[in-house]
Amino acid sequence: MPCRLLFLAHRIPYPPDKGEKIRAWHMLDHVAKRYVVDLGCLVDDPRDLAHLPRLGQICAEVQAFAVGGSVRGALRALLRARPGVPLSQGWFHHPKLAAWVEAGLRQRRWDAALVYSSSMAPYLMGDARLFRVLDMVDVDSTKWAAYAAGARGVMRRVWQREARTLLALERRAAATFERTLFVSEQEARHFLDLCPEAAGRVDWVENGVDLARFDPTVPQPNPFPQGTLPIVFTGTMNYRPNVEAVVWFAEQVLPRIRARFPAAGFWIVGANPAPPVRALARLPGVSVTGSVPDVRPFLAHAAAAVAPLFIARGIQNKVLEAMAMARPVVASPQAFEGVRAVPGRDLLVAEGVEPTLQAVCAVLEGRHPGLGERARAAVREGHDWSATLARLDSLLPV
Repeated sequence: MPCRLLFLAHRIPYPPDKGEKIRAWHMLDHVAKRYVVDLGCLVDDPRDLAHLPRLGQICAEVQAFAVGGSVRGALRALLRARPGVPLSQGWFHHPKLAAWVEAGLRQRRWDAALVYSSSMAPYLMGDARLFRVLDMVDVDSTKWAAYAAGARGVMRRVWQREARTLLALERRAAATFERTLFVSEQEARHFLDLCPEAAGRVDWVENGVDLARFDPTVPQPNPFPQGTLPIVFTGTMNYRPNVEAVVWFAEQVLPRIRARFPAAGFWIVGANPAPPVRALARLPGVSVTGSVPDVRPFLAHAAAAVAPLFIARGIQNKVLEAMAMARPVVASPQAFEGVRAVPGRDLLVAEGVEPTLQAVCAVLEGRHPGLGERARAAVREGHDWSATLARLDSLLPV
């Protein structure tokens, strides 16, 4: 009889339409082939409840609890704020989910647990009496520290507190769980620098890309006006690192590109554009799409894909997907971290206005023929989900 596995996720892992949900979905789908899986998750977008039947096809039981959007989440976090406790812990705590987990533990229902994100670790921080693996994915505390470094006034203190208290939680979780995973070797080593006592209990499972879905040989409709040179950025557009990246590129780099290539345009493709992103649509050559049913047409017909992130943890799905679609990619060093590719051969890595300008213009001038094809080959070699998730098999009990 197969082992029964508890899978906890801070967001419903379907549909896999954003970075954190992409990784969670592929992990869930993978372990469901070997285990009887019970899924417990939170739902911050009511539209995602329509996908519960899909999750029910691969899970024995699905418990999904609606928590509302970001405003309600922030209110929950503030109401549950306690000294030494990160705000994100209150944000992702749900009493009914906690009760369901506790009941299952009392009944010894599960043989093992796979917990996705440090935010869910508190649900299993007690005497769980089962083998626990925590996929921390990224060192989130470092992200909050980066936010603090770029902030002023009260928000600087808020982000500093979150970085400090979240790192303390991450360290406690790594001491509690039998294994703690990260998205890349670099991220794992970074965590060990902060938490050396976790040596021997830390590993990594890299992100992959669905090569069958992101297949450049499959015809896609062209969403761009004829005669344009589309430069594309994809991502969830209320996520601060994405917002900062597109604002910088649209204001600092695009005007100089258009001075040399008047047909060039910048398409910002992704759901929930924040007000600073929507405001960019007033600039010449900038288009903000909002949510689209499928990003593949935008990637398939892009002259270049850019990922000029200043703050990035782990492996960026936007980079892998553009490379899988055989598009020339220009990425910042932060967005390139963890990608198994060779800069200059498989993609271009540039930091700052002038290097980014020169890299994008070189692509538009045709000075990197074959870059897209080599990008596809690189992710096929290094980021096929079937290969990256094989590492997970050795970390969970049979």
